[in-house]
Amino acid sequence: MSTREASHAGSWYSSSKSQLSSQLDGWLSKVDPPVKPIGQVSSQESLSTLPVPGARVIIAPHAGYSYSGPAAAWAYRSWDVSKAKRIFLLGPSHHFYLSKCALSKCDKYATPLGNLTVDKETTKELYDTGKFQWMSQSVDEDEHSLEMHLPYIYKMLSRSFPAESSFPKLVPIMVGNTSAATEKQFGELLAPYLQDPSNAFVISSDFAHWGLRFRYTYYHPSSAAPVELSARSKPPRDPPIHESIKEVDFRCIDACETGSHKAWLDTLADTGNTVCGRHPIGVVMAAMEVLDSQARFKFVRYERSSECTKAEDSSVSYASAFAVI
Repeated sequence: MSTREASHAGSWYSSSKSQLSSQLDGWLSKVDPPVKPIGQVSSQESLSTLPVPGARVIIAPHAGYSYSGPAAAWAYRSWDVSKAKRIFLLGPSHHFYLSKCALSKCDKYATPLGNLTVDKETTKELYDTGKFQWMSQSVDEDEHSLEMHLPYIYKMLSRSFPAESSFPKLVPIMVGNTSAATEKQFGELLAPYLQDPSNAFVISSDFAHWGLRFRYTYYHPSSAAPVELSARSKPPRDPPIHESIKEVDFRCIDACETGSHKAWLDTLADTGNTVCGRHPIGVVMAAMEVLDSQARFKFVRYERSSECTKAEDSSVSYASAFAVI
C-alpha cells in the first residue's frame, strides 16, 4: 500500500489537524447565501441555496492557504457531493513536463485531516485507454496543484458522509501542457464520467500570475492598445495595473462562462493570460461540449494576492466557480 504524503503540509498550509480543520471551517462559514455570481452573464442570477443542487463541478485555486484558502471556500461551499461515489481531481503540472495526462499509482492520498482512498479501478480503466501515463510518486508529491485541494475535499466529504470509510474515492489526474486537440481528446474520454451523476469534479487553477518574475506584464491602457510593461516603465494610472489585471482575468472568466472551449482558448491566446490551470479547465470544457449540455461555469469569487501599481510588483489571482451538470 503506497500513500502519497502531504508534502506541502507545514509550509503551504498547516500540518496541525485541529488548526487546519478550524481554518477550513472558518473560511467556509463566511460564505453564506444569497450568493451573487460575478461573470458578465452569471451576475444576473442570485443563489439562494448552498451547496448549489447539482453543482458537481468546481474550479478553485491552489496557492498557499494564507493566500487562496478564503477564495477556495466559495467554490467548495457551492459544491454538491450528496450523490458522489468518486471525486475526479484535475490539476496542472508545474514541475514535470507532460504533453498529455498522468494518473497516480498511489493507493491513498494523505492529509493532516485523514486519508483519501484512490479509486484504483477507475484509474486502471483510464490507463487502459492507452491515452494516459503514470506519474511517479516523487512527481506526484512535488506537485502542489492536486495536494492543495485534498484538505478541502476531505472537509467537505466529512460533512456529507458518516465516516472516512464511506467517503467517495479519489481519481487524481495531472494535466500537462496540452494542445487544443489533446484537450478535446481527453474531454471525449472524460465526458461519460462527467455525465455520470455519481461523479464530482474539482479543477485546480489560479488565474493571472502578473509581474516581471512571472514574465507576464500585460497592461491595457484605457485609450490605447495593450502593451507589456518593463522595469523601466513609469507606474501607469489609467487604469492602475491591478485594474488592468482584473480586466484580463474577467475576460477569461466571461469566456469560460460561455461554455465554448474555443472561446476560452482564443481569449487566453489574445491576452496571454497566465492561467496555470488553463489545460485542466480546457479538458473539462471540452467534455461539457461533448455532452452537448447547457452546463456552464458560474464564477462566484475573485481575489488577488496584492494590488499591483508598478511593474516591479507582482500578484496572483484566484477565482472560484461551479457548474451544474
